[in-house]
Amino acid sequence: MFKNLGKAFSRKPNDSGDDAKFQGELNRVPGAEPSARLDPWWWLVLAVAALIALLVILESDPYWKILVFVKSGIWITVLLTVVSFVFIIIVGVIGGLGRIARNPVIHFIATLYVEIIRGIPLLVQLIWWYFAAPVVIKSLGSFLHFAPMANYQSNAIFLAVLGLVICYGAYMTEIFRAGIQSIPKGQMEAARSLGMTYMQSMRYVILPQSLRVVLPPVGNEFIMLIKDTSLVSVVAVADLTRQGREFMSAHMNPIEVWTFVALIYLIITLFSARLIAWLENRRKY
Repeated sequence: MFKNLGKAFSRKPNDSGDDAKFQGELNRVPGAEPSARLDPWWWLVLAVAALIALLVILESDPYWKILVFVKSGIWITVLLTVVSFVFIIIVGVIGGLGRIARNPVIHFIATLYVEIIRGIPLLVQLIWWYFAAPVVIKSLGSFLHFAPMANYQSNAIFLAVLGLVICYGAYMTEIFRAGIQSIPKGQMEAARSLGMTYMQSMRYVILPQSLRVVLPPVGNEFIMLIKDTSLVSVVAVADLTRQGREFMSAHMNPIEVWTFVALIYLIITLFSARLIAWLENRRKY
């Protein structure tokens, strides 16, 4: 350990102009690897968690009751976020490839999707999918005399996920488009010269390199998604926000309820942010 440490600091990195070699020598010191360094902002996560615990333990009425009442809403919020984000990534990759496609039809469809969806607020889209889309489906089913469509019954969670995926997929499309285009064209040319097809070059050469570029904005979109899931409360989804509103309506204590709900959202977003920062740190080395 001390041998590697002395070797790493016995010279300045600029002595040989090889900063990467200096960093490599430093990383061989046990405990000095980037993955082994503790993110100092974990203290904020612990502080918020401690505050929630103190409120529940010392002020059990009403905070313990609030926690018991909204716990199902917490799981719904987490479920909506994770499931939606998986499909958002898929839509983003496909849309990003479509935005850079040489085929004019594919490029036009991908661009039209991005331009339209980004111009409509998420709340309006969620309301449309929950209230308007079922009417359109039933009317189309009656016109076609197709019973499953004519008797369609809307599912709030499914439509909420659909609305989130379509809206955030447009933003994710632009993130992946920018990430792919940031890779030098020589990488694609080198892959094609090795006999790879266009799709093989994208899968094995371009997309893996673009992940490092898009990881920070993708992580930011994940944090935004966690908070924007609160909007599904207006379309009959019993998420954390809706559960909080119901508890407040029954007990008329808005300060305690919304303070506690805000703390729960805060601990979820802070924890997610620290995990994303850890992933970014690992991708750098």
